[in-house]
Amino acid sequence: MIKKLVCNLNYSLIEVMKVINENAMNISFVVDEDLIMHGVVTDGDIRRALLNDTGLQEPVRKILSPSFSYGYTTDSHEKLLSKVNEAIRVIPIVDEDFHLVDFFECKRGSQFPVAIPNLSGNEFKYLTDAFMSSWISSSGEYIARFEGKFSGYSDCEFGVAVSNGTAAIHLALLALDIGEDDEVIVPDLTFAASINAVLHANATPVIVDVEEESWCIDPIKIAEAITPKTKAIIPVHLYGQACDMESIITLANQYDLKVIEDCAEAHGAMYQGKKVGSFGEIGCFSFFGNKVITTGEGGMCVTNDVVLDQKMRVLRDHGMSKTKRYWHEVVGYNYRMTNLQAAIGLAQLERIDDIHNNRNLYEQAYRSVLDSKSFTFQNDINGRTKITWLVSVLLKDNISRNAFISILKDRGIDARPFFYPLSAMDIYKKYCKFETPVAHKISKIGLNLPTYESLKDVNEIRGIMVDVQK
Repeated sequence: MIKKLVCNLNYSLIEVMKVINENAMNISFVVDEDLIMHGVVTDGDIRRALLNDTGLQEPVRKILSPSFSYGYTTDSHEKLLSKVNEAIRVIPIVDEDFHLVDFFECKRGSQFPVAIPNLSGNEFKYLTDAFMSSWISSSGEYIARFEGKFSGYSDCEFGVAVSNGTAAIHLALLALDIGEDDEVIVPDLTFAASINAVLHANATPVIVDVEEESWCIDPIKIAEAITPKTKAIIPVHLYGQACDMESIITLANQYDLKVIEDCAEAHGAMYQGKKVGSFGEIGCFSFFGNKVITTGEGGMCVTNDVVLDQKMRVLRDHGMSKTKRYWHEVVGYNYRMTNLQAAIGLAQLERIDDIHNNRNLYEQAYRSVLDSKSFTFQNDINGRTKITWLVSVLLKDNISRNAFISILKDRGIDARPFFYPLSAMDIYKKYCKFETPVAHKISKIGLNLPTYESLKDVNEIRGIMVDVQK
């Protein structure tokens, strides 16, 4: 690990930023060719230097402070602890000749957040390229490249990049002419964005229950909720699990309904070998910071319908004509993604297979240590290929979720309960005309554990999990 923290005295600021980005510790130790320590630089130091007009190609030695915190190999643990605080969490350890030997890290508070992005690929390279091109707003080559690559990854012909996942669902509803007096069926167990977008479109959401096996919307309950006013279904591929799309599409065809897939948590999940997002008229994705891949904020609508693609582009871009600039034929929205965000997204997408693989390894680590008498993991269902967004478990009757979360918090692990059912909240309960016992049951016992592609201390977290179960 120490090698990932080191940069040479003659590295440019942009090279040092690359080192800091890859080690994910916000710091780098500056040494010469003989590994003699010359200073410490943080991401904050570089930001301040840039604000003071220091160029990215300037050597890091020009911004080093003459004083910095460090420890000696002979220092006791207590003495090393005295040299760190909330502002300084990592310090270099040197020998008597001031050669860099090791580092000391003090971990206080949350050592393991529930999710953080890993930006160790081409993110910084592409972001810098987009920045230097001056195309930093909603035009630029990275937007088209990201749209094309992501839609292809999702088994769709077209992709429309947008500002966030909620905007994606709203845009899909608008493109399908769903609005006032129309009913849209949504699952009770989902994040509020799924239902909020329906309300933003002035349509009426209809809440139904989920399957106990998959935690996703139940096609049987969809069928029971269909009325002459029903115009669409929003299946949510919850926590990386694919919905029963064959049954849902059969219902949609039978009743002439539109299907808008909410894939915010399921990039790359599949149903019968086909990617989620490609079954309905439009698939909607989120690229928020805790998602499988991220652009910070951002989203995407994918479709195989060229007419819907063009319609969404017009609505996304203020409703302005694509052939007559500043001419508006419909009332549109500013739902655009920036070129800077798309640059990050493209780099993230290049690594998505590795991201999935690493997340899956962490889930397997959890499975190896959590007692099956107390925890039930998300099901692997025949015909559905789930992905690991967050490691999601259900707690059995012999363990209290609140007590377990409290114990984990004390050990620096940030675990999160499942979403509340929509019908449990006053602002949404009037849209639920059916009993939803499964959603309420799962919500009360569901727990999401830290899961992110850059989780390096999986063995440490495994040890903590063993300890807290005793």
